[in-house]
Amino acid sequence: MGVDQLVAPVRKADRAEIEPLSAALAAAFRDDPALGHLLPNRATREKRLRVFFHTELAEVAFPHDMIFTDDDLTGAAVWAPPGRWRVTMRATLREAPAMTGVFGRRLPLALWSRLRIERRHPSRPRHLYLAAVGVEPAAQGRGLGSRLMHPVLADADAGATPAYLEASTPRSRVLYERLGFEVVEEVRLPRSGPAIWRMWREPFGASG
Repeated sequence: MGVDQLVAPVRKADRAEIEPLSAALAAAFRDDPALGHLLPNRATREKRLRVFFHTELAEVAFPHDMIFTDDDLTGAAVWAPPGRWRVTMRATLREAPAMTGVFGRRLPLALWSRLRIERRHPSRPRHLYLAAVGVEPAAQGRGLGSRLMHPVLADADAGATPAYLEASTPRSRVLYERLGFEVVEEVRLPRSGPAIWRMWREPFGASG
């Protein structure tokens, strides 16, 4: 069997796969500094993150139809199309009960953190937004994160469309830099929170 046959293909996710994708993302982000700042109890963090990602996927991400995974459902890249990165008020209200359960008394800090990041989100030019990409720890280190991002980045290059994201760890920042993203600003989360790096990517082949 060739190497290519051993690599699960990347494809668009189906809404019926929300549960395993939520579990994969929760495992991928259980040691994330930003989410750890919002959910300091490590014993319950991954369980809460499953609810968090389930809600985000169902209410915000799947309507955009830009979630990519592999056949093993060990990771996901979650994108928003140009001009549709902001979470709508309707989606925020639908998410409210679940997010109250996830963050509890730290919900104001979670909302404050989201607002601080959103205020720095570039409004122009129109761009693709990578909201999250994560791979289960057991499947990390094999290039899956990059492969999950590839379909949208390839389309971005073909359509001369920039892309934007926020990196929450030095390791992820290095990955994104290898894919053509550049750091434009370091932002600290409220209440002595960790650093977030805002990153921008011009499409390959773009002039100037």
